Amino acid sequence: MPSRISLWLGHRSRQAANRPSALLTRRQGIWLLTAALAGFLPLVPWLPPWLTPIAGVAFAWRGFLLWRGWGLPPRWLLVLLTFGGTVAVGFQFRTIFGKDPGIALLGLFLALKLLEMRSPRDALTVIFLGYFLALSQFFYAQGIANAVIMAATLLVLVGAQINLNHAGEPALKPLPTLRLAGVMLVQSLPFMLVLFVLFPRIPGPLWGLPLDAHSGLTGLSDSMAPGSISKLSQSDAIAFRVRFKEATPPQSQLYWRGPVMSEFDGRLWRAGAPRVVEGLPYETASATSSIEQEVTLEAHNKPWLFALELPTSLPADAFMSRDYQLLAKGPVRSRLRYDVRSSTKLAPGVAETESTLNRALTLPANINPRSRELAARLRQEANGDPHRITAALETFFARALLIYTLNPPLLGQNSVDEFLFDSKRGFCEHFAASYVFLARAAGVPARVVTGYQGGEINPVDGILVVRQYDAHAWAEVWLPGQGWQRVDPTAASAPSRIEANLAAAVPEGDPLPLLAQPAFAWLKEIRYRLDAVGFAWNHWVLGYNPQKQKEFLESLGMRTPDWKSMTSALALFCGLLLLGFTAWALHQRRRLAPAQAAWEKLSRKLARRQLARQPWEGPRDYLARVTAALPQQGEPLAVIEGLYESLRYSPNPSPALLATLRRRIREFRP
Repeated sequence: MPSRISLWLGHRSRQAANRPSALLTRRQGIWLLTAALAGFLPLVPWLPPWLTPIAGVAFAWRGFLLWRGWGLPPRWLLVLLTFGGTVAVGFQFRTIFGKDPGIALLGLFLALKLLEMRSPRDALTVIFLGYFLALSQFFYAQGIANAVIMAATLLVLVGAQINLNHAGEPALKPLPTLRLAGVMLVQSLPFMLVLFVLFPRIPGPLWGLPLDAHSGLTGLSDSMAPGSISKLSQSDAIAFRVRFKEATPPQSQLYWRGPVMSEFDGRLWRAGAPRVVEGLPYETASATSSIEQEVTLEAHNKPWLFALELPTSLPADAFMSRDYQLLAKGPVRSRLRYDVRSSTKLAPGVAETESTLNRALTLPANINPRSRELAARLRQEANGDPHRITAALETFFARALLIYTLNPPLLGQNSVDEFLFDSKRGFCEHFAASYVFLARAAGVPARVVTGYQGGEINPVDGILVVRQYDAHAWAEVWLPGQGWQRVDPTAASAPSRIEANLAAAVPEGDPLPLLAQPAFAWLKEIRYRLDAVGFAWNHWVLGYNPQKQKEFLESLGMRTPDWKSMTSALALFCGLLLLGFTAWALHQRRRLAPAQAAWEKLSRKLARRQLARQPWEGPRDYLARVTAALPQQGEPLAVIEGLYESLRYSPNPSPALLATLRRRIREFRP
């Protein structure tokens, strides 16, 4: 069987060798294969799993054909593969239109195009497909690493295009090619900066994303069951970053309010549909001072925003619910930056509605009998006074010897009883849910609030970083004359969680996230620097939105930075850059020595015979190559080369020799 395959492949190669359309050199084919790989490989994590091995076979096949010098496969086979791949992509995505199926198809077509690449026109198609795939990396991620990968991809693609446009022999070597490509990319940087600053910004992401595009993102949910937040605390992903305008508040005051949950079915706490109000649903006149924050929120595919309890102002395009939850107009599917002010000394809800208080007292029947008995006893001892009941509950949690742990045991139907009286091991959601159950059973309106508590200051840039392992749950009780008051039962049992951090509160041996483990302090130092660089990138590059562009251009003196004025300025600056590069090129041309200018004239004459001088060729190497191609012209060429060397490397070149060189070159006929 192997011999038959070899005979068939050999027959195909002989057929292809006789085709007049095989115009690409082997070195050009290698460059194009490398460029195609550079455009395809960064997209592998987002392509269908079956597509990568198929494309890999096509790349390897093309590499094998280049190595053996054999011909390309028949067109009917490529048509069959293209049709089958298109059907498979359509079956995978249920469509062939849109971002994901479109990029998958282009990746497949790029790999298959290499197997029918016969002419420079086919090669240009490969290069342009590579450019588009390089850009499409930003449809999925826009970090610094992606920008570096895209720059490397562009370097290889430009190098392949340079090699393609160089038809002379010998072909350009790899290092000079990459150096020339790098120079060209560096020359384009001024245009890139002008376009970045002045091109009218389009709000929204690079591509209209489907509704489930971020369904796998980590973050808080609108429901809470025992163990849900402890699982979230295993992640060290960044939830949001905060820049304080003034001093950072103490750790114990860093409560970042999220979903508020009033509905309880015996095991699961849920946040009801938010009841939106206009403005702020509480008075802010009692706020003696405001804490100004600039929050950079990571995408989490939910509508809630985060701010210190409680906001005294609303960010742009945001609103608040009746239970004081800050909300965006829709799910946050891209990084969002907003400014907000908060005060930690507000007492909202003094005149709360009766329906809200009744909802905050509702409990399902026939569950947690021991907790109900405890609540009834505390109510009786406090003579029904809500203030004394809440004080007694805090005392109970402080003395109950409850253990704060990331590994709570599974609980049954009477989850509150089992946590308070049996296992006594739980995470913040166990503490908060149990406190709210006891408060409601004792006749005090209460609800669960989830969000984040604390954060960590990055010493490199002074930004507070809040990670997923800072997720937290606490309780909120309503007291007559005081309104809704925050009560954190976790602080009563494990105060180090609130005053310090997660690692200081959990027992030794609990599986902390990597960055929260004290043993990896050196890794945290590296992460600090990377986070600072990433924040600067997000703030100044990815965060350069229409509003920031308007503010920046106004600071430069542009009075009305609308699209007309920005387009005019863009055309003006690009024109000035083109004039500058043209003047530089002309200056470089004028700087050529007279002998060198004459030598370049000889090269232009020989270019008619495909014998132009290469940039790296010295006089003798060039003479040897041209003489080998034009042996009958060896003697006049040797004379010209000798004259050029005498003039080029002489400290005092003779004008007579220069005149002789010019005459010899003028009379030379290739």
